Amino acid sequence: MLLCASLVMLMTPGLAFFYGGLVGRKNVLTIMAQSFMSLGWTTVLWFAFGYSMCFGPSWHGIIGDPTYYAFMRGITLHSMYAGNDAGIPLIVHVAYQMMFAIITPALITGAFANRVTVKAYFLFLTGWLVLVYFPFVHMVWSPDGLLAKWGVLDFAGGIVVHNTAGFAALASILYVGRRSLVENKPHNVPLIALGTGLLWFGWYGFNAGSELKVDAVTASAFLNTDVAASFAGTAWFLLEWSHAKQPKFVGLLTGAVAGLATITPAAGYVSLGSAAVIGLIAAVVCYYAVQLKNRLNWDDALDVWGVHGVGGLLGTILLGVFATKGWNAAGADGLLYGDASFLFKQVVAAVASGAWAFGFTYGMLWLIDRVTPVKVGAAVEQAGLDVSLHGEEAYI
Repeated sequence: MLLCASLVMLMTPGLAFFYGGLVGRKNVLTIMAQSFMSLGWTTVLWFAFGYSMCFGPSWHGIIGDPTYYAFMRGITLHSMYAGNDAGIPLIVHVAYQMMFAIITPALITGAFANRVTVKAYFLFLTGWLVLVYFPFVHMVWSPDGLLAKWGVLDFAGGIVVHNTAGFAALASILYVGRRSLVENKPHNVPLIALGTGLLWFGWYGFNAGSELKVDAVTASAFLNTDVAASFAGTAWFLLEWSHAKQPKFVGLLTGAVAGLATITPAAGYVSLGSAAVIGLIAAVVCYYAVQLKNRLNWDDALDVWGVHGVGGLLGTILLGVFATKGWNAAGADGLLYGDASFLFKQVVAAVASGAWAFGFTYGMLWLIDRVTPVKVGAAVEQAGLDVSLHGEEAYI
C-alpha cells in the first residue's frame, strides 16, 4: 500500500509535466507550480482536518466530523483501518488517500491555464477541497457515506476524482472566460510524453491500490487499467488520423489518459473484455466531447472537461452496464447481468456529483472574485504568467 501511495504521489509531478508540455513556453512554470502547490498545501489541509472530514464519524452521510482525526488526533501505530477488511494500519490509509486528494484539484488547473492569479488559485484550492472533494470522498468511500449506503460503486475515483474535477473545470472556464491570447499548440511534446508515462505508471497504484489488499481483484484492476488505456489510446490515434489526415502523437497520449480516467471507477468490478470495450467507448466519446467543446467555443485550454469530466461520467455509467459479481463478488451486477437498478444508481450519482461540483465551483469563484481578482489582465497574459507572476522563466 505504501508503494501504491508512492505511485499515486508520482502522478502529480507527472501531471505537471503533462500540462507543462501542453501550454506555451511563457506559462510552463505557472501550470507546473499549481500542481506542486497542491502537493504541499493539500497535505497540510489533509493533516489538519481533511482526512477527518472524509473518514471521520458521519454527519447525515454527507461529511465526516472534522475534529475527530484533526491533526491526526487519536491515530497511533496500533490503529487499524476498519474498512474493506484490509488489515492495514490506519496511517497507511491516511497516506494513500492523501495522494488522491493532492492530484484531484490539480487536474482542474488545465482548464483555466494561463489566466488565473496565484492568490485566487490558492483560495480556490482550499475551498474546492473543503466544499467538493472532501464531501464526495465521504459520501462514496466512507462506509457511512450517503451514496455508499445506497449502493453506488466507484472503485478508484470516477465520481470522486474525475467527474468532480471535470465538471469543476467546466464551471471554471465558463466563469473565468476565454484567454485574450489563445495558444493551443503544445510547446514541448516530449514533456507531454514524459508526463503521460508517469501518469500511466502511477495509475497502477491509483487503481490496483484501491483494493487496499493483494488478491485477484488487485491484479485484474492493474491489468484492466493497462488494457483500457491501450485500447483508448490506439482508438483515439486512429480516429484523429482519419479526421486530421495525420497520425498525431499528442492524440495517442490524450486518448490513453481518457481511457485511464474512464476505467478508473470500474477497474476492479469488470472483466478484461469489458475493460477493452470501455477503452474503445472512452476514445470515441471523449474525442467527440473535445470536438463539441471546440464547436461551442469553450476555452478549456487542456481539455480537462472532455477527457476527465466526460471520462469520469462515462466510466461511472458504464460500470452500471458491465459490472458483474461473477468477476468481483464484492461488486454488483450491472445492466448486462440483469440489474437495471444498479445502472440507475450510477447515473444518478454521476449526474448529481457533476452538478454539485459545477455549482459549488462556479459560486466559489464568484466569491473569490469579490476578495481578489481571479483572472489576470491582458498585459500579464501577453507577457506570460511565469515572468509576470513568479519572476522566473523556464527557458533562457
